[in-house]
Amino acid sequence: SRAAEQRSATLDFVPQKDIVYNKLLPYADKLDEESNDILSKIKGNLGRAVQLRELWPGVLFWTRKLSTYMRLYGRKFSKEDHVLFIKLLYELVTIPKLEISMMQGLARLLINLLKKRELLSREDLELPWRPLYELHDRILFSKTEHLGLNWFPNSVESVLKTLVKSCRPYFSESATQEMLDEWRPLLCPFDVTMQRAISYFELFLPTTLPPELHHKGFKLWFEEFISLWMSVQNLPSWELHLVNLFARLANDNIGYIDWDPYIPKIFTRILRSLNLPVGTSQMMVPRYITNAYDISHVVLWVSSLLGGPSKQAQAQLSGLFNSITSFFHPSNHGRWLMKLMKLLQRLPASVVRRLHRERYRKPTWLTPIPDTHKLTEEDITAFVESMMQPVLLAMFSKTGSLDAAQALQNLALMRPELVIPPVLEKTYPALETLTEPHQLTATLSCMIGVARSLVSGGQHFPEGPTHMLPLLMRALPGVDPNDFSKCMITFQFIATFVTLVPLVDCSSALHDRTDLTEVERELCSASAEFEDFVLQFMDRCFALIDSSTLEQTREETETEKMTHLESLVELGLSSTFSTILTQCSLDIFKVALEKVFNFATTNIFETRVSGRMVADMCRATAKCHPAESLKMFVPHCCNAINQIAVNEEVLNEEELDKELLWNLQLLSEVSRVDGDKILPYRSDLVQILQLTLHLKCKQGYTLACNLLHHVLRSTALIYPTEYCSVPGGFHQPISDYLPIKDWGRPGDLWNLDIRWHVPSTEEISFAFYLLDLILQPELQRLQRFAQGDQDMSRDDVLQSLTIIQHCLLGAGSLMPPLKGEPIPKLVHSMVNLDETTLYTGMDYNESRENYRDAICHVMRQLLHYILEHSEDDTKSLFSIIKIISDLLHFKGSHKHEFDSRWKSFNLVKKSMENRLHGRKQHIRALLIDRVMLQHELRKLTVEGCQYRSIHQELMRDLLRLSTSTYSQVRSKAQNVLFTALGTYNFCCRDLIPHVLEFLNPDNSSVTQQQFKGALYCLLGNHNGVCLANLHDWECIALTWPAIVRSGLSSAMSLEKPSIVRLFDDLADKIHRQYETIGIDFSVSLTTRSPFSQWTDKFEEEEDGSKKKDLKNSESVEPWKFEHIAIGFLSLLLRDDHQLPPPAVTFFVKSLNHDSLYVRKVAISAVAGIMKQIKRQHKKVPVSPSELSGDRPDNQWLQYNSSNLPRTQQDWDHCVFVEKTHWGYYCWPRKLLMYAPLEEQPKQNLTREEMTEREQIIFDHFSDPVFINQFIEFLSLEDRKGKDKFSPRRFCLFKGLFRNFSDAFLPLMRPHMERLVADSHESKQRCVAEIISGLIRGCKHWSYSKVENLWQLLCPLLHTALSNITIETYADWGTCIATACESRDPRKLHWLFEMLMESPVNGEGGSFVDACRLYVLQGGLAQQEWRVPELLHRLLQYLEPKLTQVYKNVRERIGSVLTYIFMIDVSLPYTQPTTSPRISDFIERILVQLKPLTEGDEEIQNHVVEENEVGEQDERTQAIKLLKTVLKWLIASAGRSFSTAVPEQLRLLPLLFKIAPVENDDSYDELKRDAKTCLSLMSQELLYSEQIPMVLSALQEIAGSSSWHARYTVLTYLQIMVFYNLFTFMSDRKLVTDVRSLVIRLLEDEQLEVREMAATTLSGFLQCNFLSMDAPMQAHFEALCKTRLPKKRKRELGSTVDTIPSADLVRRHAGVLGLSACILSSPYDVPTWMPQLLMDLSAHLNDTQPIEMTVKKTLSNFRRTHHDNWQQHKQQFTDDQLLVLTDLLVSPCYYA
Repeated sequence: SRAAEQRSATLDFVPQKDIVYNKLLPYADKLDEESNDILSKIKGNLGRAVQLRELWPGVLFWTRKLSTYMRLYGRKFSKEDHVLFIKLLYELVTIPKLEISMMQGLARLLINLLKKRELLSREDLELPWRPLYELHDRILFSKTEHLGLNWFPNSVESVLKTLVKSCRPYFSESATQEMLDEWRPLLCPFDVTMQRAISYFELFLPTTLPPELHHKGFKLWFEEFISLWMSVQNLPSWELHLVNLFARLANDNIGYIDWDPYIPKIFTRILRSLNLPVGTSQMMVPRYITNAYDISHVVLWVSSLLGGPSKQAQAQLSGLFNSITSFFHPSNHGRWLMKLMKLLQRLPASVVRRLHRERYRKPTWLTPIPDTHKLTEEDITAFVESMMQPVLLAMFSKTGSLDAAQALQNLALMRPELVIPPVLEKTYPALETLTEPHQLTATLSCMIGVARSLVSGGQHFPEGPTHMLPLLMRALPGVDPNDFSKCMITFQFIATFVTLVPLVDCSSALHDRTDLTEVERELCSASAEFEDFVLQFMDRCFALIDSSTLEQTREETETEKMTHLESLVELGLSSTFSTILTQCSLDIFKVALEKVFNFATTNIFETRVSGRMVADMCRATAKCHPAESLKMFVPHCCNAINQIAVNEEVLNEEELDKELLWNLQLLSEVSRVDGDKILPYRSDLVQILQLTLHLKCKQGYTLACNLLHHVLRSTALIYPTEYCSVPGGFHQPISDYLPIKDWGRPGDLWNLDIRWHVPSTEEISFAFYLLDLILQPELQRLQRFAQGDQDMSRDDVLQSLTIIQHCLLGAGSLMPPLKGEPIPKLVHSMVNLDETTLYTGMDYNESRENYRDAICHVMRQLLHYILEHSEDDTKSLFSIIKIISDLLHFKGSHKHEFDSRWKSFNLVKKSMENRLHGRKQHIRALLIDRVMLQHELRKLTVEGCQYRSIHQELMRDLLRLSTSTYSQVRSKAQNVLFTALGTYNFCCRDLIPHVLEFLNPDNSSVTQQQFKGALYCLLGNHNGVCLANLHDWECIALTWPAIVRSGLSSAMSLEKPSIVRLFDDLADKIHRQYETIGIDFSVSLTTRSPFSQWTDKFEEEEDGSKKKDLKNSESVEPWKFEHIAIGFLSLLLRDDHQLPPPAVTFFVKSLNHDSLYVRKVAISAVAGIMKQIKRQHKKVPVSPSELSGDRPDNQWLQYNSSNLPRTQQDWDHCVFVEKTHWGYYCWPRKLLMYAPLEEQPKQNLTREEMTEREQIIFDHFSDPVFINQFIEFLSLEDRKGKDKFSPRRFCLFKGLFRNFSDAFLPLMRPHMERLVADSHESKQRCVAEIISGLIRGCKHWSYSKVENLWQLLCPLLHTALSNITIETYADWGTCIATACESRDPRKLHWLFEMLMESPVNGEGGSFVDACRLYVLQGGLAQQEWRVPELLHRLLQYLEPKLTQVYKNVRERIGSVLTYIFMIDVSLPYTQPTTSPRISDFIERILVQLKPLTEGDEEIQNHVVEENEVGEQDERTQAIKLLKTVLKWLIASAGRSFSTAVPEQLRLLPLLFKIAPVENDDSYDELKRDAKTCLSLMSQELLYSEQIPMVLSALQEIAGSSSWHARYTVLTYLQIMVFYNLFTFMSDRKLVTDVRSLVIRLLEDEQLEVREMAATTLSGFLQCNFLSMDAPMQAHFEALCKTRLPKKRKRELGSTVDTIPSADLVRRHAGVLGLSACILSSPYDVPTWMPQLLMDLSAHLNDTQPIEMTVKKTLSNFRRTHHDNWQQHKQQFTDDQLLVLTDLLVSPCYYA
């Protein structure tokens, strides 16, 4: 506590939550001052930048600093500061016109500040919700993005969502009501706004209010939303959002909501959402697959429902797993499998998270779970038991065992005694078997998951640890050189277990201690085997090494590098071995050391593969106990090397002696140890270095350099020296300390006791001594060479460079960073932009020579010399590039190494963490690793470095290398350059002009290589900076014109495919990554700042400069650059600044360009320009109640033909509501309507009244020549047969007619008339685009203009519809649908009346009829619920025509009917609409279908396709009608919201009569449709009140005389029950009804029906819908005993035998029943099964069909139980086994 007091004195505040690992660093005492200093700078500068309103660069720079600060110190600031930071950032993020990339950066920081909710309560912070909603709406539902006026990055959506999630807990208590008022009016289920509203609700509604505020929170909406959810049956796309909302609500308010009434419905819908295949022939509704629930939310919901007094959820969950368990069996596979595995893996994790929250988490301000609803011990047990069976099956799944392993890890945390034994049962046999490697890898990865629970045992599972040694010993054979994956998993397995357990022989404790429990005594005696285990493991490894030497694995000619697999094995081997040694007692270590030493010194290994592995093992011993190991290895190696090197010639040989190389390698690896342990041997090592660094052989001097590098590293770096699982190691005597107690013990974060190696003065002076001795001479040689004073061969230069590089790598942390003058004036800012330096435990000694500067100086001279004189010496250039990179960035560790260590740390943490207890209870080694990573993170943090002159020089050198002759040199240099560009502030501005110099066409000396290099520099690599697309106007103004102009450069040649590809990639990358860049960085509050006027001018300059290029280019340049230029220009359109007039002219002219691509871009751009220059229409708020009288309040919105605005006066008085959803669910408080005509902007301006931009467009479009050409181009076909109605062109025409009203109509009219008459598809499409643009554009025209327009359009449309063809009907449909979208139907009455005239009149044949219906349907569907009168009229018109003969018309009528009835939905809280009702319709249909329902004969489709003259009989008419009705039922299955079950039931008997039994495509349309229809109906979601109706209908049909119908009842029943499983199971009576129905059909006289009934029964048993109880078994056994009559001698030709006797049927029914029971458990043997098998086998010799059934059953039993027969055998007695073996291979089996 004293420390804490001192600390708050340094800090003056209590930190919110800092990173604990910082306190464990060796220099922890300096960090408080450092963080205080940085924090005060951040606060000061950020505050200043905000006051000066300088968003860029000031605010941006300092918010970046703040996020770095949080990475380094966590939330180390006071609560007041925390709240202020959040409020400041919230203000910044919600600035209306903030540039998008900046918004994202600030939002990410804000999310990070809000991440730990427990730090700030609702009292500390309240945030408004509306600014976030406006931001969300502006970006995700942007009105201008589709016109290309805004470019948003793809990631913006997820960032915004996460932001709202983070702010949600802090919304005010009134927010819920405000949100409901805002979004309820959008709830119109027929409209897209429904999806929008529900997704807003899901995202914004706060669910974490405290219980006393629940009446202001979810109680306002819960009833309403849950009844909405229950009322839809067909999975519309917004249902998932509701489910996600409920899941979150349940999780945040466990115990405050009573979910019990909904639980069966919830589970039924979850089961349906898994889309599992059931039954025999199943059609899938595509919508079910695309809109299925998100598994992670389902899991959250389920885990929140568990517990509580009623226990209902657990019962349903067990039911769910019982019913889907068999799907987890590895033999089953399908697209549903991924979902099931995800469910399996996530659910235990979610329950563990909940348990942690209930029992272990520190209480926070969030509502605690009430005690009544906490999970009890029984709840946990029940949960774990329900999951075990599926998890054990999933272990061997085809998708791999990872999901199962994660599930087991979490389950074992809760109930090790239930989870681990069955896994062990599978593991032991898998370790014994040799033939099934897959089993071994699967079980081992699962054992790794449960390792920690196994080793720590605990009170419930004390025998756990006793399994450890047997497992380790049996795993050893897995170290197998021939099976890579087995080898890796075995290494991982051994390493995991050994990390958890000290390998100390405790057997002596048996005599000394008397206080041991039974298990502890067992462990003590077992621990004597540890030494044996270590030695056997080493033998295995030696064998592995022997079999992987180069001579064995390679031919002479192949490469000498390690292959990828070998390097993985090497990694696995060395890390496992070092883990084992770390955990050993000293005695075992000494034995192991002896063994390794002998192995390494008695053999000589090649240094590439096996040598590396052996050296790794030796390094591991040296790391663990340096003193003991070095004493053996160093003298041995030094002597060996010296003896060989006695004779001088050796040193100059090209191929060195194997033994010398091997000893050198060994020495270099052993020296990677604790620095102060090396010092005693320094004279030996220096002598060896001087001897070997200048060997002639490259392999030799490289090994010597490694030795130098490792010696320097060991002395110069800070690192922990031991990673034992218990601090202080295991060296105390057994009598004081018993290691067994520490099995599986986590490290204690507060007493980690890390042993750090911090360089002592002695070590540092030794390091500098080495540098003076070795580095200095090399630098001098190279300097003389570079000045031309001394000759060196290329090999010598390379050798010197290698030595320098390794010195830099070894001692980089001792060398201070490069110094130089900062470069001024790169960017103008009014706040200070300094770099912050972090202390990393190194005090640089200024008195010694700064070798970094020295190396830098020499390297630059050398580089220039080589580039001048011998540019082809690429190896030296590679080496120089590496050295430059290290000079710039290397301070002791590399970024990529750090990243991979961070990754592997996270993986290990995940596989061994304890999520239940939390609180960082990791293994000690992991915690030490994390502290080390924190130290490295501080070393690598280079946020915002200042750009100094020395960096500038090095970067120019890199640029020179990046544009040099050889492509490999270029690409290496470019990568270093990109890293550097990302490191220093604003350096891109300095470098870009130099890059662009190479692209300048006036610069004639550029080579092709330089040109390509420069383009690559602009392109950037996949994760670095892209120079061509910086978020910086000034840079873009330089680069884009330069890219376009480079087409004139002499070095440019489009013959080279590589250059063409480069330009394509560049253009592509810019288009992909471009985001609209802010112009206006001043946050102006009242007036516009002068800065923005400057930008206007600037934009004009920019566009002007591009225009110039285009002018020059059109004559000379290839088309490619025109395309790039217009592409770039189109990116510059924006919604806050209009384009300069010259650009407008350019785009309008480009509409008639020769190139198709240019025309396309221009069309989009001109549509955008139209939006820019559109004049705003004034809106006034009205309150809906004033408009409507006492009638129901949305009546006046609906279409009423007796009251249409047909005169000027009516039109002016009529209030038009354009958007379809207003007024359906409820009215908004204020509805915005357009003001009357006289207040709107003037229409039909004269040319003088127009702005300059409007005049340009007006002039072009008033020019007949221009229009002719334009229409000509538009009516060409682009790609034959693939063109569609183009929304871009529609937007262009809509803009034209909206902005200029009917000015261009006279010019367009002749074209339109000509095009309509031409039946070519491209001509028709063009006129359709113009017409839809016209109709939508005339929104604000005056009545007279509109009327004239329709007089022109109606005849045109009439012609068009009669000329419609198969190619164009889709375009006309789109045209009319687009024209009607979001328009008041009363405005378009001309259109509707024309379309309604007589759609099906037979003119032009059946096809035209179908097309007209399609077009009409498009228009009506857009109008949704507002045209009930038209729907009634249409239905009335269609009903007599339902008996159409032609298939295409029938299908279309079916689809139209779906739309007519779609509005007939009863949603809660809304009045039923006045549109047509399904029930009345079905009544009328059934009357006409009478002839079919009454007769009994089979219904044949004998309708001839021609319409004969005269009436046909009623029966034929009825069949035709039925066909249409079927089409309607099929179409509505996937589209409507709810299913009309009672109405459909009345058609069921008829369908059962028709549907065929077999799957055969040769059936006619009628039968196929009936079958499809039944399949879809059986999958419907039923309400509990509907089920009895369906069942009684099925029971009735089951009594029908046709066996086809009875058979189909069973297939229908299978699917229906599974898809409504929990609804059925929640009512006992329903279950008994289904059961009696199936058992009744088991005794059917028709064989096929009996067999199907048996299949159905076995399915129901398998998904635990019915259970195998005693009465059922007795019933079947009784049936089996039915006596059969004696066989009489058959008289020839008698037909008596063909009808089975009733007795035979009953006996067969009994046998089938037993067989169903046996087949219902294909993967295990329940207790009742052996007896049933015996009963069944008694019937093997009965008459057919019984014999057949028995045979089939036995062969199926054999097939499914064959895999695990060894386990299943144990369920049978010996006598039973005899009988069974007899049966399964008896002669009858082959009969």
